[in-house]
Amino acid sequence: MSESNFSRRKFLANAAAISAVGVIGVNALSSCAGPKKPEVVLNLPPLLELAPDGAPLKVGIIGCGGRGSGAMIDFLNAGPNLSVHALGDTFLDNITACREKLKNEKNMEVADENVFVGFDAYEKVLDSGVDVVILATPPHFRPMHFEAAVQARKHIFMEKPIAVDPVGIRSIMASAKKAEPLGLKIVTGTQRRHQLDYVEIYKQVMNGAIGDIVSANCYWNQNQLWYRNPKAEWSEMEYMIRDWVNWLWLSGDHIVEQHVHNIDVITWFTGKHPTKAVGFGSRQRRVTGDQYDNFSVDFVYDNGMHMHSMCRQINGTANNVSEFIMGTNGSSNCKDKIWDAKGVEKFAYAYPLDDKGQPMKSVKVSPYVQEHIDLVTCIRQNIPVNEAEQTAISNMTAIMGRVSAYTGKEVTWDEMMNSDMKLGPTTYIMGSVGIVGTAQVAIPGEENKA
Repeated sequence: MSESNFSRRKFLANAAAISAVGVIGVNALSSCAGPKKPEVVLNLPPLLELAPDGAPLKVGIIGCGGRGSGAMIDFLNAGPNLSVHALGDTFLDNITACREKLKNEKNMEVADENVFVGFDAYEKVLDSGVDVVILATPPHFRPMHFEAAVQARKHIFMEKPIAVDPVGIRSIMASAKKAEPLGLKIVTGTQRRHQLDYVEIYKQVMNGAIGDIVSANCYWNQNQLWYRNPKAEWSEMEYMIRDWVNWLWLSGDHIVEQHVHNIDVITWFTGKHPTKAVGFGSRQRRVTGDQYDNFSVDFVYDNGMHMHSMCRQINGTANNVSEFIMGTNGSSNCKDKIWDAKGVEKFAYAYPLDDKGQPMKSVKVSPYVQEHIDLVTCIRQNIPVNEAEQTAISNMTAIMGRVSAYTGKEVTWDEMMNSDMKLGPTTYIMGSVGIVGTAQVAIPGEENKA
């Protein structure tokens, strides 16, 4: 399993040059009392509060909906000398809204000749003279767009999830390998790996704060997500893309689309992927699409460790978005607390103080901005970073859980890595696709799509 390729030694040298060594926060890893324990070398992002200045970087946005336009502003907030050069989306109204947001919030405009609409818009953005691309279309298209971006030799930020099926995952992994000798910098939208409180807990856990990890839990339980009802003027394809978060072939179902965040935290902290999964789920109250609205999966690892994964999108139910790991000498919520073996708190992350001197509930720099700060810093300081494969591993874990729940069967990692499952149509046209009228919700124990 490949790491994120942040070079700690190289970063220390570069950070010293820009007077930013203090942000690494290594103090919590050592003590003045007794002999100093050898520090574990970790692959961590720079975590500066602002990316250093440098040559201008022009970004192109591929997918200009809410996720893409939000990532666009986060990128511009990451540091100086950054601009938006091109926009591409399937729908013109998404681009129009994105341009308005850019003008209103950043007083920045994109030339008409750099605005592209249609399924081939991504190719035109890549060919427009950009240095960096943000990939934020519905996840089904991510492997194709990532492969093209690597081929075009662009630095890349791609939102999670990065694929919806095993064929897509293998494509991502192959493109990630091709990117390495090209020196491309690649950051993904699993922002907890760029969030200062999570990173501090990770460092302590890696240095033995709770002993060996023996079990894990992760949750994303929340209210119903958004949906779109069809309109007479929309074709079948347009309707599904506008309602993408509710369709399996476009989003991968919410265990893949959303819960991958929490699964990724466990992948990060354990350094492992599960070898098999048994799960269940159902569709209780989802309004559109062909997905479930709840999952519960037992993942088993090669060392016998179990992770319980739970996610739900149903109004009026208990909400919980969190992670938990149990170790031989303690436990942690992975975010800001560590407890000893008796459950007594032994460490709490020190959040910054507000204007009234009270601890805030979040880190100083938004993790959604931090991941772009880290990307720009790595580009300008030539620090290696390629997060695609590590995110693919977490993404495949979520797919494995979905397949088990859909089928009711035990599913193994090797089965998934060798699966020829590829979801969605083979051609993209703004017309009838033959999916909406024939879509079926998976029934465990029956032969159906997974």
